[in-house]
Amino acid sequence: MEHKTICTYTSGMQFDIDINNHHFFIDANAENGGNNTGPSPKPLLLASLAGCTAMDIVSLLNKMHVLFTNFNVETIAPLTEEHPKVYASMQLNYHINLAEIDKPKMEKAVGLSIEKYCGVYAMLSKAIDVKHTIVYH
Repeated sequence: MEHKTICTYTSGMQFDIDINNHHFFIDANAENGGNNTGPSPKPLLLASLAGCTAMDIVSLLNKMHVLFTNFNVETIAPLTEEHPKVYASMQLNYHINLAEIDKPKMEKAVGLSIEKYCGVYAMLSKAIDVKHTIVYH
């Protein structure tokens, strides 16, 4: 199996991205010559990481019959000062509301996601330090 995306130039600094017939735009902000009509590529990398691990966790929690609400994954990554500007590190903050008794299951789900299932985490953690925390509400 392979994944394929098509990145087609439209105008300015805007590109139409096609991922399995799902279209969206990427663009640069005004200071970098764009019109800010879509996200820029580096934050999409963070969204891919958050989405990958979040989907794992929801699947695992559902299999464990854990009831939860208000689940989100926040990713924070500072950029280096020198070009090429890359992420110096990444921080995943898992925010969730669930019963006290289910906290160990959440910890297990996060562990399985980052150690076994999330391919985006596996790729990125080979190149950069990725840390995580769980915030219970």
